[in-house]
Amino acid sequence: MKTGRAMNMNRRVLMGAAAASLGLSGVPGFAQTGSTEFETNDSVRNNTSSFRMLDWRPYFTDTKNGAILVDTTSRALHFWSEDQTTYKLYPTSVPLTEDLTRRGRTEIVQKVVGPTWRPTPSMKERNPEWPDVVGPGPENPLGTHALYLSWTYYRIHGTHDTRKIGRRSSNGCVGLYNEHILVLFGLTKVGTQVLLI
Repeated sequence: MKTGRAMNMNRRVLMGAAAASLGLSGVPGFAQTGSTEFETNDSVRNNTSSFRMLDWRPYFTDTKNGAILVDTTSRALHFWSEDQTTYKLYPTSVPLTEDLTRRGRTEIVQKVVGPTWRPTPSMKERNPEWPDVVGPGPENPLGTHALYLSWTYYRIHGTHDTRKIGRRSSNGCVGLYNEHILVLFGLTKVGTQVLLI
């Protein structure tokens, strides 16, 4: 028969283990939908130090039609509504290399639910085995929603491959988790100004 002290100790161990497992159960959800990249693999660069809230004023003269800032260094997308009552900050994927990265001012010219993906001519040249067209669905690199920019071939879009978020992994576009692009899609309109830095 166990003494009262041994039973108390076992109860504490059990309660501590339960609390720890409950705490860890939230980690995968945070890793997918949180505001920073969360990895346990030491070979992957965590992206927490430069992922922070910003003010729109250093980047835009106003927030007419809303404003999106994409920071390719911190791999973050910032959104401010026209009336400045809504601010969103999302982790993104960014282009693989500098030569694929375009910086400057553009705007949203089209919004598409269930976009069709077509590789650019340069993508096909680098990857001739890629299909010419991928329709909406889980294999589509544009995810569930896409915001087309005034620059040819450039998009802000969702992705079904959540491993890409927080990394240099795209061929030029800016990728978001599908749940984040869904929210951003609802907040933006044709004419929303976009700045990539």
